[in-house]
Amino acid sequence: MSNRTVIPDRATTARLRQLIASAISCHKSYSVPGICTGYGLAEGTEEEAFRSKFKYVMARLAPLPATEVLRIARAVQNEEDSADLDEALAKFDEQGGQRITPLTRQRIVAEIDAVPLSGNLDEIEFLKKLWPIDKLNSSGFGSETTMKDYIFRHRIRNSDMSNKDVLDTLGIQECSQKQFFQLLEAMLDPLCRDLPEQADLATRLNRHLFHDGYHVDVVRRMSGAPVYAVRPLAKPSATPADDEISKALLAFNPGEIHARWQEALTRRASDPRAAITSARTLLEDTCKWILHEANDTFEDDDDLPALYRRLAKVLKLAPDDHTEKVFKQILGSCQSIVESLGAIRNKLGDAHSQGPMRAKPQPRHAELAVNLAGTMATFLIATWEARRTS
Repeated sequence: MSNRTVIPDRATTARLRQLIASAISCHKSYSVPGICTGYGLAEGTEEEAFRSKFKYVMARLAPLPATEVLRIARAVQNEEDSADLDEALAKFDEQGGQRITPLTRQRIVAEIDAVPLSGNLDEIEFLKKLWPIDKLNSSGFGSETTMKDYIFRHRIRNSDMSNKDVLDTLGIQECSQKQFFQLLEAMLDPLCRDLPEQADLATRLNRHLFHDGYHVDVVRRMSGAPVYAVRPLAKPSATPADDEISKALLAFNPGEIHARWQEALTRRASDPRAAITSARTLLEDTCKWILHEANDTFEDDDDLPALYRRLAKVLKLAPDDHTEKVFKQILGSCQSIVESLGAIRNKLGDAHSQGPMRAKPQPRHAELAVNLAGTMATFLIATWEARRTS
């Protein structure tokens, strides 16, 4: 349902009235009556506006229903420079929508804390484009008049505030999702940081965003450099096979293995390299969990082919364990699939630098890798369950 059909609650309506009045009150007293009538508010006199611009606007907003207040708020937002009104409407529009969790915010702020906040740009100017720090009152934080002066003292002069401290001071945990995403996009701007650091930060952010159905994606180029924006992840096109594999993996291990499968499904269309890496890790996790349940041992640094060979002995899946030619062929093919998944991950996955000449996987390649990994994982689990209960 569109947020434009939602009626603001009483608290939101009251807040919007105050913000509308504050925005209009920035104009000269003699202009306020005309501005108000332009938005459809009742007429009044200049004398009344001269007594109190804020009260003049509030008196005309007070009898209006919530839907009309919302209409006027949007109209004022289009005309006035009011960061507070923008933020209030953004929070209202985000109600009932796809949201990132507070935990994701915390994790992303921790990532940001480890990199230069404004990169190549002047930090004060960088922050001014995101928050009106030269207008925000620093009351409650320091003796400075504005937040700009407060941040300047602690970041530029004294260097005694971390990135997290700055963002917490600006309300990063409570701000709208729109504001939060604008920060991420600004930090990934090619003017802000150079390509290697830019790409690394994008990868680190995506590790957290994808859990909530978002990712930073390249939307255009600036002189060859990527420009990123936060976008919802494309929903994977579910197939009957996806559902059956999901059920099997969920029943076996709802934590790591099923989560890895969901990660691979989510990424196979939007991030093929990451999906291929997740597909291999899914098989590695499956092999290790079954070996653990079978009380067998393995080395932490064993690669996928080594893990599979060990598991094949436990489950009697090695081709030499069977005499029927057709089974020997099928099980030999299974071993080839596992080895190939390891090889394609090294060649096309995101675990290693790709270099400028390396082939780039397409969604169809990722879908093949993910589907093969899911099918093999399900087969291994089913075989283990059958042998364990026999």
